[in-house]
Amino acid sequence: MSREPGFLHPVVGNLLVGLLLILLALLAMAWQAGGWKVPLPPMQRIGWAALAVFAYLLLTGWLLLRRRAQASTQRLRVEIAAMTGTGLTVVYASQTGFAEATARQTVATLQSAGMQVELVSIQQLDAQRLATLRRVLFVVSTTGEGDAPDMAYAFVAKVMHEAARYPQLQFGMLALGDSAYRNFCGFGKSLERWLRHCGAQPMFDTVDVDNGDAGALRHWQYHLGQLCGRGDLPDWQEPDYARWRLHSRRVLNPGSVGGPCFEVTLKPEEALPDWQAGDIAEIGPQNPPADVSAWLTRHALDGGITVVLHGAREDLRNVLARSTLPAAWAGSDAQGLADGLVRLPHRDYSIASVPANGSIQLVLRQWRLDDGRLGIGTGWLTEYAKPGDEIALRIRANANFHAPSGDVPMLLIGNGTGIASLRGLLKQRIAAGRMRNWLIFGERHRQQDFFYQEEIEAWHARGAIARLDLAFSRDQAERRYVQHCLDDAADDLRTWVAEGAVIFVCGSLAGMAPAVDASLRAILGEDAVQDLIARSRYRRDVY
Repeated sequence: MSREPGFLHPVVGNLLVGLLLILLALLAMAWQAGGWKVPLPPMQRIGWAALAVFAYLLLTGWLLLRRRAQASTQRLRVEIAAMTGTGLTVVYASQTGFAEATARQTVATLQSAGMQVELVSIQQLDAQRLATLRRVLFVVSTTGEGDAPDMAYAFVAKVMHEAARYPQLQFGMLALGDSAYRNFCGFGKSLERWLRHCGAQPMFDTVDVDNGDAGALRHWQYHLGQLCGRGDLPDWQEPDYARWRLHSRRVLNPGSVGGPCFEVTLKPEEALPDWQAGDIAEIGPQNPPADVSAWLTRHALDGGITVVLHGAREDLRNVLARSTLPAAWAGSDAQGLADGLVRLPHRDYSIASVPANGSIQLVLRQWRLDDGRLGIGTGWLTEYAKPGDEIALRIRANANFHAPSGDVPMLLIGNGTGIASLRGLLKQRIAAGRMRNWLIFGERHRQQDFFYQEEIEAWHARGAIARLDLAFSRDQAERRYVQHCLDDAADDLRTWVAEGAVIFVCGSLAGMAPAVDASLRAILGEDAVQDLIARSRYRRDVY
């Protein structure tokens, strides 16, 4: 194991500290209140005093060097982690302090998940340092009409105006802005375009935040969970859910080799809220009832004990059901336990219906942990909750994935449960009389995995879907995926894009989304795709 040069070995340092402390003790013994215990000539007194001062300064200097060594070592560990892909660097560019505060909260969240993370001001970032990093999260604000924050001026002038290549770099972008300005999140978008031009690859699509919108920040938290492989990161804010009921659920792919996918239908307790196709349902999940009972038994607690939470009285069992179960608890006070519980983080699901349907429909595949147990979110919605049970739900606007307002062509590309958002968009477009829709959908087997087959084929038959391409990967010897449909239709793709088509991609971030992106860039060209992104004509909802 190597260490940085210029540092005293810990053993040598400790011996030095011991000797200095002994010297100081001897000097103290030689001193008696108001004078020296042993008479000494004046020059010797001055010498002893100087030696004491020197010893004190030497000790203080060594302690300062040690602190700097520890800090430098920690920075080195973080930078090595960032360079090797096991850690992250979070860079902020802030004008009023909100971006910095959000960046610090981002760092704290990732560190709580065990990641090596370094926080860096954009003032500390130059081309040389950027070239050494592998994974960077940018949290940047915009001032005025798309301007960079004051603290980013040097970076823009010295780094962004120079030709550079950063092919090793993967990045994520949280762009903060105010939609009242025409160039909303302008600096974040220009930074993203520059990074892409330099060969850097986005880990996920840029998250735009309008005036600190809590929903957009929750979407950022979702990406943080994906980066550190944790679906249990606590929400930054206490969730404010509405009360819905599980109305029905059905398996969409009986007999599939890919695991069961469910359509889950939810209805509100009160008035039906409004939403747009492309928006997200955030579900407050609950633990399996058996897990809650086992926890109560293990700690000899009665789940029927009444506790008070946020001014409301309820059974301890219900509070535990929607909270992260403590790994260890040695108390005896049920109220104290309830006060310290942390609510399970929400789960995001694309909405497959429109308000005119009178309900929210979700499409989700059961997900299992390594030990075979169902995931918290899909387990709650597909297994543990029963029809009629209350479901905690809130709707998050996802403006980046809303249908185009004009009568322009729309190309929808997705796989698996990504059909949810695409179905919602189709429903909204068809209801508005917009029929220039092209759907490319892929799954494993047509016989088992063609979700909403009758509905889609009926739309296609009556011209509501102008073109339909399907890719069922395992129905032939050679695997065929949605990107292959794009490759085969390259000329038609160019025609649709020339006529103003908006492209939507929904489905898996691993595999499908990057493959589709590569096909689009190969067919249309890098500059054309970048232009589509800048003009919000290439939109993705991938996970």
